[in-house]
Amino acid sequence: MQTTRRILIAAILAILAVVLTPLAAFAEDESIKGRLEKIDGEEREPVGGVTITVELDGEEIGTAESNDNGEWEIPVPGAGTYLVRLEVDTLPDGVALTDPEKFELPDVSVRNNQNKTTRFNLGPGLTSGVSTYERVGSLFVIGLKFGAIIALSSIGLSLIFGVTGLVNFAHGDLVTLGAVIAFWFNAAGGGPRWHILLAAVPAVLLVAGFGGLQERNLWRPLRNRGTGLVAMIVVSIGLSFVIRYAILVVFSGLPRPFRDYAIQDDIQILGITTVPKNLAIIGFTAVVLALIGLFLTRTKLGTAMRAVADNSDLAESSGIDVQRVILVTWIVGAGLAGLGGVMFGISEQVQWDMGFKLLLLIFSAVILGGLGTAYGAMLGGFIVGVAVELSTLVIPVEFKTAVALAILIAMLLVRPQGLLGVRERIG
Repeated sequence: MQTTRRILIAAILAILAVVLTPLAAFAEDESIKGRLEKIDGEEREPVGGVTITVELDGEEIGTAESNDNGEWEIPVPGAGTYLVRLEVDTLPDGVALTDPEKFELPDVSVRNNQNKTTRFNLGPGLTSGVSTYERVGSLFVIGLKFGAIIALSSIGLSLIFGVTGLVNFAHGDLVTLGAVIAFWFNAAGGGPRWHILLAAVPAVLLVAGFGGLQERNLWRPLRNRGTGLVAMIVVSIGLSFVIRYAILVVFSGLPRPFRDYAIQDDIQILGITTVPKNLAIIGFTAVVLALIGLFLTRTKLGTAMRAVADNSDLAESSGIDVQRVILVTWIVGAGLAGLGGVMFGISEQVQWDMGFKLLLLIFSAVILGGLGTAYGAMLGGFIVGVAVELSTLVIPVEFKTAVALAILIAMLLVRPQGLLGVRERIG
């Protein structure tokens, strides 16, 4: 049994190593590069056809034009401090610098063997008025899409807490891991370059397997030793750092899009402008959430998971294999987090810390809906997503995540058990 387990661990770790290693981008020559994108609320649109110029001591080193994905790169002769300029007159209609004075980056320092990444902040230009109805409707659709991603990513965290009592701070990094593995299968140079819907399958399976490995080789031994929940939370924080910075090493810090659905034309539904992938993500996630609900209510394993979450001692005395249920919960929860990462990558871009940025919203959704309840996580995810996006009508976009924190604090003060949670007496 021990030998079989070691072989399984070695096999999954080998697969992960093969998948992640080709993502590493080791620089051989110096260059300056970047990606131009127009950011309007939660919408990100690559900006192509824009000219970038690099100068050294007043002498032009080279120019480049951003491609259809907004990417550009200019080789430089060596280490030094360069000036990078965006040629404003080449920006397309409807796109402008968020700060008109920041069209030059005067002190871009490049080290030996470095591909230096720079960024220009672009937003919508001074376009004609958009009606309040269209603005609110567009943000509502984006909020539903964002809420669907949060709900999908939150379920695993809520289920794992329900059956083990552990608040897993590494859960957001499982979201990132799913997106990064899918990126390798979809868009990396050394990968098979499958369509993203096909690439999502091995990504979800590998992240699910990684979740099972965590349970068998980390969390179960800690529980068997009687490790307290506070100590296990600290371990989960450490694990999150390990996963996150391992991804940074092999993936690099530059955001990258999937090959599919990166650029789409706007469509109008009932006078509301959106892109087709937003509706596809909402519809697909709704189907997945419905299947999860059926799994929890109509299958023996789902019923066992709910029984263990309600009272593990009573469930064990009734003949339920609690350890098996916990293992399955970790596998299912991690797989859903990986799927959430793929959806988030389709919606935005793949980035090394994308799951960490989503973690506060995941916690807000779980606490709002009720810790330990899958349905609460679903409901909380949609509420948080819509509230965060609609808040940009009255507050700057940069502060919208604070709305989730305000919701979390308010719920803890008014109804600590959450919307669908049950009040319990302790002691």
